[in-house]
Amino acid sequence: MRLIRTLLAAALLVLCLASAHSQAFTTLPAAPTPASAQFPGGIGIKAGDVSPHGTERTDAPIVAMFPHPENTQWWLSGQANIIYQGRLPFHSAYEGSNSFRSSAEYKTSLIGTLYSGIRLNHSIGHNTDLILDVESAGGRGLSQALGIAGFTNLDVVRNPNLGSKPYLARYQIHQTIGLSQASTEQEPGPFALAARVPVRRIELRAGKMTLPDFFDINSVGSDSHLQFLNWTIDNNGAWDYAADTRGYTVGGIVEYDDRNWSIRYGLFAMPVIANGIDLDWAFSRAHGHNGEFELRHSWIAKQKGVSRLLFFANRAHMGTYREASDAFISHQDATPDITKHAHFGALKYGFGYSAEQAFSGNLRAFVRFGWNEGAHESYAYTEVDQTFGGGVDYAGTRWKRPVDKLAIAIVSNAIKSDHQEYLRLGGKGFLLGDGRLNYGRETIVEGYYTWHAWRGLFYSLDAQHVNNPGYNRDRGPAWVGSVRAHVDF
Repeated sequence: MRLIRTLLAAALLVLCLASAHSQAFTTLPAAPTPASAQFPGGIGIKAGDVSPHGTERTDAPIVAMFPHPENTQWWLSGQANIIYQGRLPFHSAYEGSNSFRSSAEYKTSLIGTLYSGIRLNHSIGHNTDLILDVESAGGRGLSQALGIAGFTNLDVVRNPNLGSKPYLARYQIHQTIGLSQASTEQEPGPFALAARVPVRRIELRAGKMTLPDFFDINSVGSDSHLQFLNWTIDNNGAWDYAADTRGYTVGGIVEYDDRNWSIRYGLFAMPVIANGIDLDWAFSRAHGHNGEFELRHSWIAKQKGVSRLLFFANRAHMGTYREASDAFISHQDATPDITKHAHFGALKYGFGYSAEQAFSGNLRAFVRFGWNEGAHESYAYTEVDQTFGGGVDYAGTRWKRPVDKLAIAIVSNAIKSDHQEYLRLGGKGFLLGDGRLNYGRETIVEGYYTWHAWRGLFYSLDAQHVNNPGYNRDRGPAWVGSVRAHVDF
């Protein structure tokens, strides 16, 4: 009955928000929803790949409460996401302060975002957008979002003490500089308002943002609001991208776009401490470099495909796992504590690869791989040093529900030997720490069905099986189920 009452309350909240034409402020994700998630269309959405918003055929399903008007110089939209998530009891030989709890539990998370923007001119070749988004964080994750590297709900904030007070999530200047006379169509959205852009162009962004809006985008596995929920399925878990606790940072991006490929680079502020809310403004000692090459090429005729190669290099006040373990073994420290062995300018680096491919109008697949050097502490996203995963989704066209999605994915995460030894000796990271460790890869299988109920209203059922939560063979496997209500307006 509690579950039924929660779902009914969620539905009433969503419908009330829609009827009032207002935006609900909600929880901010640990790694917020990527730009691609705003457009539930095709693979690798770039200029020229899709039709402009509002020009679909007249019988196309409506997927927003209030579709955005065409040919405007402004943008105003919003979303609300409510996830009810529960866990069955599972085997656990022991638990530590950062463990995923083995008893039955349920939690509800809430997310809402108000997107706004204005386009300052009508020029195709030289266009300027001003972007401002407001969000609020509320709700909780299972076990306070601790104990699993690939946590089961991307929408939860990793620090429950932040509260639900609304805050500025993004503020940006977006400048397009055309390099060709030829132009192509682009679907307007909250991060790019123009309906046409030059085929070859430079795009500049500066301000507050979250990196998954522009890097590692994957239209099959990047949207916790309509697709998968797991942190390491929706994002590359080994990509320790610059971010505060809520997933945001300040910096800039320069991007070059051509007809079939793009390259982008960004420099961003790092947090003062691991998983901290405050950013270090001394860029000379702490900063995150991120770069990506994107190739829009399909291996199947008349279908869309995209490949992306990502790299990152972070400098921050980080410690090394081996130094912390050695200090404990030599009795310098009473317990392994990596925070006592941090050094300014420490370097953590890694790379990632992702690909997505459409096989038909309904069937799509994706793969991801990520690796980082693993000697320095996990600092901003999650405790993963190596990851590999992939999945498929299938649209419900055959049963006359073209916006519905049925999907399944698997991801396997790992940590390096120094990281393993630190946890085995009883050390804690900002997410993990069972007190000891019988190491094994953390492997997660997730499946969902998303049902398009009406206009911008969606419901989803989701199930996840987590083997070796927190890389510990002495714990699990764990089953986690979720019900999600989502509205776009």
